[in-house]
Amino acid sequence: MVKLVVVTGGVLSGLGKGVLSASIGKILSSSFKCAAVKCDGYLNVDPGTMNPVEHGEVFVLDDGTECDMDFGHYERFMGVTAKGSWNLTMGKVFKSILERERRGDYLGKTVQFVPHVTEEIKKNILEVGKDAGADIVLVEIGGTVGDMENALYLEAVRELAQDLGRENVLFVHLSYVPIPYGVHEQKSKPTQLSVRELNKMGIWPSIIACRCSEHLTEKIKKKISLFCNVNDKNVFTAIDVPSVYLLPGELESQGMTKVLEEWACKKLCKVKSVGSKWNELAEKMVELKNNGHEKKLKIGICGKYTALGDSYASVVEALHHSSANLGVHVGIDFVDTEKIEEGVSVKETLEGFDGIIVPGGFGNRGWEGKIKVIEYARKNNLPFLGICLGLQAAVIEFARNECGLADANSTEMNPKVINKVITLMDEQRNVVDLGGTMRLGSYEAALEKGSIIASLYNSAKVFERHRHRYEVNPKYHSVLKEKGLSLSGLSPNGKLVEFIELKNHSYFVATQSHPELKSGLERPAPLFYGLVRAAKLKAGI
Repeated sequence: MVKLVVVTGGVLSGLGKGVLSASIGKILSSSFKCAAVKCDGYLNVDPGTMNPVEHGEVFVLDDGTECDMDFGHYERFMGVTAKGSWNLTMGKVFKSILERERRGDYLGKTVQFVPHVTEEIKKNILEVGKDAGADIVLVEIGGTVGDMENALYLEAVRELAQDLGRENVLFVHLSYVPIPYGVHEQKSKPTQLSVRELNKMGIWPSIIACRCSEHLTEKIKKKISLFCNVNDKNVFTAIDVPSVYLLPGELESQGMTKVLEEWACKKLCKVKSVGSKWNELAEKMVELKNNGHEKKLKIGICGKYTALGDSYASVVEALHHSSANLGVHVGIDFVDTEKIEEGVSVKETLEGFDGIIVPGGFGNRGWEGKIKVIEYARKNNLPFLGICLGLQAAVIEFARNECGLADANSTEMNPKVINKVITLMDEQRNVVDLGGTMRLGSYEAALEKGSIIASLYNSAKVFERHRHRYEVNPKYHSVLKEKGLSLSGLSPNGKLVEFIELKNHSYFVATQSHPELKSGLERPAPLFYGLVRAAKLKAGI
């Protein structure tokens, strides 16, 4: 029988339920086959049409599902390839219920929140475990206990504990222990109140993890144990760590592995440790950051969603992975290309950078600024990596300045342009609905032998994840190549440009895909590794 680990959150949002869930999954996945379900309360079917400044990065899976950025943590920590069915939104749940009601699946019954919506949630969670062949499914309930949006999810997991047997469902509650300024004392009251709110819904957590800037004192642990009805050995500090990759090891050092083992194992089966390589790389990342003045690179992420760092979360993570593996600290600065578009000097902005990234995005805001940034990188031998829209901007810059096509543009930015160098993909021309209709998911690319890209991947073909509607117009492939732009990776039919590069440059590489989505601490994304390595060489480190 599948077992569930249910992670809830209290007091306030943003405490790190996704990282805690992934950390528990990291510990358990060393000995058990695990899957993860994220339950989001919003009514969008998926986050694909939501502004990344408001919601954070949209994470794309191999099967093309656009989902919550917590799936990046699940995949990186647990070593799994997630599926679309692992992401539940209330919009997706209601959509399924209403479609079934219209078909008459409920045989004329009055369709209600309980039992019909909760049964739908339960069915989805159990099907994930069955389809994945999982021993344990981690279920993260989005939001904060007490939110109206997640009440049905909480009722569903309460019922699951009843259905599967309480010994097969482990409830983990993440709370907050503040240390008010001037008081210098850890306060447990917010945790007590949030657990009490959870108890009102029929859920009694077995493990409480408390986010705090300091390790919990024995006094406060005993107080939480007493008032929240948990064993004091099951009260953990989810301490503020300089790198999220340190959290699994931190929890292990506090005894989390033993507690999970006692719950998960009916047979003589030990839960293995996180692993020395993982901990060494996580510690190396922190060490480099703390001694960054000795070995520090400056990498610019040049885009328009700079108001929220989470907009480019996986790009940042991929740089950190490369940093740890190359033994050099990467300092990351966000560059708002809209300001460059408005007249801020590109030269003054990018002086002192060792490399730049132009990431993905949509719309024309900051577009011309991205093109100016890329032109500067190309002409000044500054290591450059373009991702998705970044590739399209690089192609337009090259077409304008090297191919003599002064008006070259993307039809996304100017539908009436004469030289449509970037144009809407054929299969996108009749699309009406914007949600879930892009070229999404994992696609194959054939790599040019002897190219920089092929050497970085050490392969003649690769599969990366995509999220786009526009492509390099095949009519312009020949002129781009004639003027020196290498189309070093194409779709198997040769129509779509997947990778480009310049040969006589320190590092000028771009891809239509999103390689950051598959980057991991122990296996950094090749193109990011190549960028950091080139920047390191440029800086003479």
